[in-house]
Amino acid sequence: MNTTEQNNQIQKTVSGERQRLLGFIRQRVPSLHDAEDVLQEVFYELVEMYRLTKPIDQTVAWMFTVARNKINDFYRRKKVDALEELTSSPNDEDEKLSLFDMLPDGSNQDLMMQETILEALSEALEELPAHQRLVFELHELEDKPFKEISEITGVKVSVLVSEKRQAILFLRDKLRYLYEDLFE
Repeated sequence: MNTTEQNNQIQKTVSGERQRLLGFIRQRVPSLHDAEDVLQEVFYELVEMYRLTKPIDQTVAWMFTVARNKINDFYRRKKVDALEELTSSPNDEDEKLSLFDMLPDGSNQDLMMQETILEALSEALEELPAHQRLVFELHELEDKPFKEISEITGVKVSVLVSEKRQAILFLRDKLRYLYEDLFE
C-alpha cells in the first residue's frame, strides 16, 4: 500500500470512528480536554502502525484496545503526578524525596520483607522464558518503551506487548502466594 492509499485509509478510519471512540474514552476520562488528548494518542498510534508495519486487520477493535491502554496510561501518569506532588519538599521546590526516603525506616522486619519480595521476584523472573523475561525487564525495570525494545530485538511491537502480557500473567500467578501472605 503506498503512502496516498495509507493516508486515505487512515483518514477514513479516523473520520468514521472518531465520535464513537471519543465517547468510549469520555466515559472513562473525567474531562473532555483529557479525553481529546487520549484520542490523539490513539490516532498517533494508528498512524505509527500504518507507517511502521502492515495495516491492521481489525482496525476498530485494535483502536479500542489502544484506547483502553492509553486510558490506563493516563491514570498512571495522574498517580505519578500525585506522587511527585506528595514528595515535593515544602522548603525547596527543586528538591524531591526519593522513593527510598518514603520506605519504612529499615527495621529488621521491613528489611526481611523487602528481601523476601526481591528474592521471590528474582526466582519467578528466572522461571520465565528468556524472551518474556527480556521484554519484562527492559520495559518494567529499565523503563524502555516498546518501540525502542523493538529496535533492539528486531521483534514487532505487537509481539513484545503480547510477550510482556504473558510474563505479567505468569508473575501474578507465581507471586500470588506472597501477596496473600504479606498483605492479607
